[in-house]
Amino acid sequence: MENSSLPDQLCLAVIPARGGSKRIPSKNIRDLCGKPIITYTIDAAMQSSIFSRIIVSTDSDKIANLARRFGAEVPFMRDAGLSDDYTPVSLVTLDALQRLDLDGIRFRYVAQLMPNCPLRTAEDIQNSYRQFVDTKADSQISVTRYGWLNPWWAMTLNAKYHLSSIFPEQTGKRSQDLPELFCPTGAIWWAKVEVLRQEKTFHIPSRTGWEIPWQRAIDIDTEYDWQLAELLIQGHQFKSQPECQ
Repeated sequence: MENSSLPDQLCLAVIPARGGSKRIPSKNIRDLCGKPIITYTIDAAMQSSIFSRIIVSTDSDKIANLARRFGAEVPFMRDAGLSDDYTPVSLVTLDALQRLDLDGIRFRYVAQLMPNCPLRTAEDIQNSYRQFVDTKADSQISVTRYGWLNPWWAMTLNAKYHLSSIFPEQTGKRSQDLPELFCPTGAIWWAKVEVLRQEKTFHIPSRTGWEIPWQRAIDIDTEYDWQLAELLIQGHQFKSQPECQ
């Protein structure tokens, strides 16, 4: 894909990467098929040729040093109050934006790229950006189809093994008669700078969705997710990534 229509000095990339991962310790710098997982996201952002600055927001010196070594900027260390288990990640991205562009005139768009979504590519970033700009959206989040699991048939299972349908009116319908549903993934989120400053979230009523194939949409939050990502890399299910040994 040509870069002739890509922006010049307009876009900021923020990669939120705190050091206190609970389910997978040191997740953001753990080796995934020959390279630290965060470097997949840094590489994709750099290769997209979209961003004037690529920032890693972290509270960890280890993550900061690694990010700088692979080409990202870490111009500040994230405050502890934004590094707990409860702070919405949108506020982390907003914090980075406000630190770097206090007057709100340096950037037009900001992208949030989660490092636990390592399989998204530079081309994915370019394509999502083009849709975001072409549709004149205020914010856009990446979404993927659920695949073979039909969310309309979702149920809860209680301690006595009793099943309760989440969507009881849809349970008896054929899958082909039900509308397609999409699941958000943290791969690529966009917002106009003024919108994120005002709303403090990407989840506004007018947000749009950019569809990414499930093979590149995976959010790694558990060891099972990690194993799936390794299998996808081994199987060459997406472009421009190294092969596991």
